[in-house]
Parts: sequence; structure tokens; C-alpha cells
Amino acid sequence: MSDSSWGAPPHGGQAGYWGPTERGPAQGAAQAGPAYDAPEAQQTRPMPSVPDEPAYRTDQDGDRGAARLSGPLFRDEPQYGAQPYDTQYPHQPQYPYDTQPPIPHPTQNPESMSDAPQPAPAPQKKSAGRDLSAAIGVGVGLGVVIIASLFVVKAVFVGVIAVAVVVGLWELTSRLQERKGIKAPLVPLAVGGAAMVVAGYVRGAEGAWVAMALTTLAALVWRMTEPPEGYLKDVTAGVFAAFYVPFLATFVAMMLTAADGPWRVLTFLLLTVVSDTGAYAVGWRFGRHKLAPRISPGKTREGLVGAVLFAMVAGALCMQFLIDDGAWWQGLLLGLAVAASATLGDLGESMIKRDLGIKDMGTLLPGHGGIMDRLDSLLPTAPVVWLLMVIFVGSA
Repeated sequence: MSDSSWGAPPHGGQAGYWGPTERGPAQGAAQAGPAYDAPEAQQTRPMPSVPDEPAYRTDQDGDRGAARLSGPLFRDEPQYGAQPYDTQYPHQPQYPYDTQPPIPHPTQNPESMSDAPQPAPAPQKKSAGRDLSAAIGVGVGLGVVIIASLFVVKAVFVGVIAVAVVVGLWELTSRLQERKGIKAPLVPLAVGGAAMVVAGYVRGAEGAWVAMALTTLAALVWRMTEPPEGYLKDVTAGVFAAFYVPFLATFVAMMLTAADGPWRVLTFLLLTVVSDTGAYAVGWRFGRHKLAPRISPGKTREGLVGAVLFAMVAGALCMQFLIDDGAWWQGLLLGLAVAASATLGDLGESMIKRDLGIKDMGTLLPGHGGIMDRLDSLLPTAPVVWLLMVIFVGSA
């Protein structure tokens, strides 16, 4: 549609227009006022009415000189800036005049909203932090396997230790490679770790040290088959893994060589489990003060006290009734030492996992994590129990 066809007058009259242009008033139009106020506008087509204040602007507003938006979209809305907000809603918090605070819902009274009592938050039930049913079931299953192999054939229990060592090495080296890019040689560590446990059972401490040295040498040579980049950190991690998992586990095999070896191993396992259970139960129920928040936030001082008390009582009973020539007071000292070593071992494992940025070493045992998550307190406790047993009742 051309411009001349919009409101064109009959008989060749002049068309109405929106307002003055650069050329001045049109011929035949009034000198003042809009075009539709002039007498000639009666001969033109009626123009559409325009609201005084458009609700919104369009692309034609600049050409037509339309008024800018100067008021709220709805007339019944409060006009912020007309008067301070605290005089309109005295119970609402004050806001700067150049900002618009949130508008209450039309069906709500601001005064009743501020005076109405807020419902108290529902109390949160304290959680134990893990699946207790799965943890108990797995623990009972492992206990049955250990007890059966321990008192039936000693060699079978040595095999159980070797399997646990190999799985623990696999978990540790896998997490090191995933989280830190450290490629500790797993094959020589696994073979040497299993041989280390057997050597400790057959040849004692001397055989364990020789197997440890050979395992370290094998790890150094095995890593030479790959590029030299990262060689130092890889073999260092390998030596650490060999000492941390299989070498410490050989002390359990050496305890088994005594005449009452199964009972010594059982005492070692019971004291470690009782210490862990006492710390967990007392800390979960009464724990208020963190023991090492930067390492393990879940451990408390109250839990440590529970671990010491539980382990000392269990130690006195075990030494008195399970160990040949044992005495109850020896059990008290043994329980105290076990509680300390088990706690330190747990903290050491937590330190490793925090450095790696993981919660568990694995997922093999539901409710427990991985094998290394169960060996964390057992491994450093094994040499402590072996040494105290030798001091108290001898190695025979």
C-alpha cells in the first residue's frame, strides 16, 4: 500500500498526517494542533485513536514521536519511587529507592506475612554414614571364611592372606594411576607380594626381608621396559606399595607359625575389629570434638576413647583366656597399643585417599568399600601385635 492511499481524501483533497514534517505544515491544514483537529480533517477517513500512554513501544514510536513508557503496566501496582518503600510496607525490609523489592502476592497481607510464626525445621535423623545391613553381612561372611581357614589348615589361611594382598595391591595401584597418573608396576608387585607372605610364613622375618628386597629389584627392572618419563615416581610408588601392603601382611603369617598361632591371629583380628567398632559406635553416638578434621572429619576424640576402652577390655580377656601363658594386664597394654596403631593406620589410609581425592579404594565389599578399606587398620597393627606377643609370651 502506497503512502497516498492511507486516508486519501475524495476530490483530490490533501491527506491528513500524523504531525509536522521537515517541510512544514501541509497545504490546507491548520497551523496548530493535530491534523484531525483541523476543519479539513472532516473530509478525510477517521484516524484510529491512539492511547495517551502506550503500554509498550514499537519500531514506529520513534517516527511518530510516541510518548515513552512512564508508568506501571497495571494501574493498581505500587509505584516505587513515588514514596519510600518503608512507608508503603512498614513491615518489609527497606530497599534502595532505585531498585524494586519483591512484590507480595495479591492474596497475602504483608503485615500478616511478617507476623506469622514460621514452622520449625523438621529434626534430621542422625545417619550412621553407611549401609549397616550390607556392612554387617559382608563382615560376617569374611569372618566365617577367616575362622574356617584359620583353624582347619594353616596353609589355607596363608593363601587367604596372599589373595587379600594381591587384591589390595591392585586397588592401590589402580587408584594411583587413575588419580595421579602414577604407573606402579603391578605384575612384579603382585608376584613378589604373594611370595613375601609365603616367605614370612616359611622362613620368618629373614625370609620376609629377602622377599621384600627381591620384589623391589623386580619392580625397578620391570619399569625399565617403558619410557624413562616418570620412572622415579613410578618405582617410588612401587616400593611404597610393596612395603605398605605385602610386607606388613607378612607379620600375620609369622604370628601363625607359633604353637598357638591361630589364637594369636584371632586375638589380633578381634582386637582390631573391636577397636574399630568401639570408635565407630561411641563416636557416632557421643562424638562432638573432631580428632583430625583435615584428614578424616568423621573421627572424633570421643570415638578414640571408645576404641581404647573397648580394645583394652577385649585385650585383657583374650590374653587371659586365649593365649598360652598370657596375663590380663598384658592384654590391657596390648589393647592400648592396638587402639593407637589401628587409629593411626586408619588416618594414614584416609590421608592417602584425600590426596587421591577419593572416598573408598574400591567397591568390592558392599558397605565397606574395597579390600584396602578393611586392611587400613589391620596392616600397621600386625607388626605391633607380633612384637608384643613375642615380648610377652615368646615366639614358639
